[in-house]
Amino acid sequence: MVAMPTTDQHRLEKRDRIIDAAVAVFADKGYRRARISDVARRAGVADGTIYLYFKNKEDLLLVIFEEKMDLLLRKLQSALDAQQDPLGRIRAYAHHHFEAIQEYPDLAQVFQVELRQSHRFLREYRPEKLWQYLNVFGDLVRDGQQQGAVRAEVDPFLAQWAFFGALDEISIQWVLARKRERFNLEQAAEQVVELFLRGMAAAPYPNPSPSVESEG
Repeated sequence: MVAMPTTDQHRLEKRDRIIDAAVAVFADKGYRRARISDVARRAGVADGTIYLYFKNKEDLLLVIFEEKMDLLLRKLQSALDAQQDPLGRIRAYAHHHFEAIQEYPDLAQVFQVELRQSHRFLREYRPEKLWQYLNVFGDLVRDGQQQGAVRAEVDPFLAQWAFFGALDEISIQWVLARKRERFNLEQAAEQVVELFLRGMAAAPYPNPSPSVESEG
């Protein structure tokens, strides 16, 4: 006999369905053009059901950020746990970032473009999850310094913002690209890593991966 889901399980499943529907709708229509009724239709619920879980459209957008960042943080940690070498973990960070936007293209659109349409997100909201994501890189730099793989004078705080800035700008270009299939993100990850590690790594730089030539 198949066990029936509890009321709490049913509510959580419906809430998750609404969140996933919102990601798809915001990516397709754009945050400003999307309506709650569009999300409800996509999720297969009544319009009023959305308001049982979320205050308004902006609240829904911020919940997407919070919960999907948790997912990305878990996946990032899993990617890092597979590496032992400190420079290899920095390389894994970059590759994970670009693999994630390819795995979740709608979410990438929401994060890279639509979140920037929210006045509350830009002016009032404290993106703790984003800072946590950046701090992971700062910790990688500190670990590398402790093991003698990263130069001691490198500022982990500045390094994490500079590194993320490079990843973020490339991610935006990929999201906005008309022909994404021609945008080699694996190659981009290697290029970014090579640039940063040649500046951060303690001499001599080991160059553990084969050189990558840029596409013509």
